[in-house]
Amino acid sequence: MIKTAIMVDGGFYRKRATYLFGNKSPKDRAYELITYCMRHLDDEKLGDYKERKTLYRIFYYDCPPSKNTIMHPLTRKNIYLSKSEQYKWTKEFFEELSKKRKVALRMGELLESTIGYNLKPDITKKLCNKTITVDDLKETDFSLYIQQKGVDMRIGLDISSLAQKRLVDQIILIAGDSDFVPAAKHARREGIDFILDPMWHTIKPSLNEHIDGLHTCTPKPIFNQRNKDSLVKK
Repeated sequence: MIKTAIMVDGGFYRKRATYLFGNKSPKDRAYELITYCMRHLDDEKLGDYKERKTLYRIFYYDCPPSKNTIMHPLTRKNIYLSKSEQYKWTKEFFEELSKKRKVALRMGELLESTIGYNLKPDITKKLCNKTITVDDLKETDFSLYIQQKGVDMRIGLDISSLAQKRLVDQIILIAGDSDFVPAAKHARREGIDFILDPMWHTIKPSLNEHIDGLHTCTPKPIFNQRNKDSLVKK
């Protein structure tokens, strides 16, 4: 019996899931997350094990939504984040996850000093190309930016702890950046099979030398000009 721990970078998963599977209610998104993770245990393409794989635990890493009040840079109006739909959705999503069996929530913190609005990349590009002017900007052209604190550290500590204590035989990390590399190296030195699932997000080719496998449990999306606008892309 192969014990597998699945670790999920929550902020990354929520963005990629919206991009790949569309918008969903908190309850449906939580159910989707568990279902997606469980596919890793049943997928024959994942690893060379003949033994049955069993779930040790799903570790979900994220930060609580902000309750701050900030001023929108364009409208100059106060935005009460604690009253926003996003705040309500996120709280309900975490509550749904907390009810799931074998799911451990590891909550980091928000770096409150970084909270603010940024122009969306495509709007910035249009401004630089002089396709639009400042007078053409709309409230929806800005996106809220909040930096997380402590999430990557918690992922790294848990990977190291599981590997050092030999609590699992395999670790599957659903994430999209390279901050986990030192912990992955340690896990592999301890004999842990380390799999990365970037959910079709582009990663650096050099990451392949630090993991034992790269696998996403959903078909690669095929985008064309017709369906680009119908998908939520973040």
